[in-house]
Amino acid sequence: MINEDLKGLISALLVPYNEDGTVNEAGLRQVIRHNIDNMKIDGLYVGGSSGENFMLEKDTKKQIFDIAKDEVKNDVILIAQVGGTNLYEAIELGQYATELGYDAISAVTPFYYKFSFEEVKQYYFDLVDKVDNRMIIYSIPALTGVEMGIPQFTELFENEKIIGVKFTAADFFLLERLRKAFPNHLIFSGFDEMLLPAIINNVDGAIGSTYNVNGIRSREIMKLAQKGKIQEALAIQNDTNDLIEAILDNGLYPTIKQLLKLQGCDEGKFLSRKPMASATQVQIDRSKEIYEAYLKDVK
Repeated sequence: MINEDLKGLISALLVPYNEDGTVNEAGLRQVIRHNIDNMKIDGLYVGGSSGENFMLEKDTKKQIFDIAKDEVKNDVILIAQVGGTNLYEAIELGQYATELGYDAISAVTPFYYKFSFEEVKQYYFDLVDKVDNRMIIYSIPALTGVEMGIPQFTELFENEKIIGVKFTAADFFLLERLRKAFPNHLIFSGFDEMLLPAIINNVDGAIGSTYNVNGIRSREIMKLAQKGKIQEALAIQNDTNDLIEAILDNGLYPTIKQLLKLQGCDEGKFLSRKPMASATQVQIDRSKEIYEAYLKDVK
């Protein structure tokens, strides 16, 4: 079971919002086109953490799925992240995205309550039972508190509709064990700053937020690593991590949004969804410095 059509470099789509919390549709369409035309990404992961998804109403999530599909058509891979703590909403969103023509769905492990693994497994099984699409588990234990190892993934992957995992963790021993145990399942690297070691461990692709602005460099890391040119890839990863470190120090999502504006996505407001704070003037000024230092000459 190798889903070759889903492999590659995939941006976790950033979403610009207006002052009233509504989606800036024109700006979002710019971001999508920028990813496809300028960053040359292979796909978009829509409705994830980078889209501030867990602060959105169901109808707003659907609106973003609509806009992305309308803008992308069939140009790149589209994966809809539908998960959360509300199983019934996740099922509805999964069915909705599938009807739109999304290539796969993804779902974060249910969080906040300390769900048992049996509850987590049933959540996924209920989802794929009701949604006629392929499922990629979104594992991000640092934010969900849900740790899973080989025994748990073995049980989940017994369901033929669960085809892989977005692995957002720094546990490279587990990553190596997963790759060896499941050669025919998809594994996506979820930490942009660890792309090179993930590629060395033979992941099938990567899903991340900084690819919205740094897709060109990230593609080079992948290409060089796959050719065995590790030192050359490491040099680019070093430059990339300088950029990522500067972005994190200045505020992840507000800074990426400012960098997108500096790269030409300048239609309307590029604010965050409250209660997340939007960029202050200090952050805006620092974003310009980051752009000049790390992105201005990247083509």
